[in-house]
Amino acid sequence: MRLATYLHQGRRRCGSVEDGRILPFPEGTELLGIVAGGPVPATGPAVPLGEVRLLPPVEPPSVRDFVAFEEHVEGVRRSVDGRSGVPDAWYDAPTFYFSNPYAMVGAHDDVPVPPGSAVLDFELEVAAVIGREGADLSPERARDHIFGYTIFNDWSARDLQSREMRVGLGPCKGKDSATTLGPWLVTADELEPYRDAGGFLRLALTAEVNGEVVGRDLLSNMGWPFEELVAYASRGTRVRPGDVLGSGTCGNGGCLAELWGRNGSQDPPPLKPGDTVTLTVEGIGTVSNTIVPGTGPVPVPRARRRSRERP
Repeated sequence: MRLATYLHQGRRRCGSVEDGRILPFPEGTELLGIVAGGPVPATGPAVPLGEVRLLPPVEPPSVRDFVAFEEHVEGVRRSVDGRSGVPDAWYDAPTFYFSNPYAMVGAHDDVPVPPGSAVLDFELEVAAVIGREGADLSPERARDHIFGYTIFNDWSARDLQSREMRVGLGPCKGKDSATTLGPWLVTADELEPYRDAGGFLRLALTAEVNGEVVGRDLLSNMGWPFEELVAYASRGTRVRPGDVLGSGTCGNGGCLAELWGRNGSQDPPPLKPGDTVTLTVEGIGTVSNTIVPGTGPVPVPRARRRSRERP
């Protein structure tokens, strides 16, 4: 099943997607309730997909974004600091950071340039959406806690990210402005035919900028399958229905920064207003967002050097 949240004639609705149409659920139905195990209600008369604006399928309580592709780490590391290879610590566990759950955008929404940034990038990812609460899950148990999957584009202000991460913490405003989620949520059972012998989902991934293919990869090139990401996320805490767990950016052109590291220059150039990024994931669908001008940054003064007095 494919489940979507959308706007139609000024009303926010959700429904199932079939053959280029949306079969709407009754008004007031929230997709998160279905994700959490609620019944799938009866549907009303079909609405053509071309008549609706697709919204992020869920409003996630939390968003964890992993970095599960070795090739991506290798390329971006070379781009950021000129160092080759992958840090040994990457192999120890599937590292993630918490992203902004309030910054989700729909499959075809415009994306403004983040305030103060001149080096905007996309990131081609797939996300798992949690359907059952759980804590300290094993990978085997974690599979039953994944409701479904969607495309995840972690828009990245590389100049802001590079500067702020010198402080020694994770991403801040470099990752805070927008994340595309969509076009819909595909239930996990639909993707089981793509599972390989190692437990990975073998889905073809394609990234295009202005109609030109800049990246191709397979989701099965992840260092850990999603069940292991969920298990690690639940260690010592809980995952809850609607939580979104991004795979991290795929390799072989899953973002521009990886290509910059490989090419030794910003080629292709950073995204600018008017550019359109189209991401396609086999078995899920396509999202396509156009960059538009953003607002200027609200000034915040530099830190004051203090005397370090003590009471």
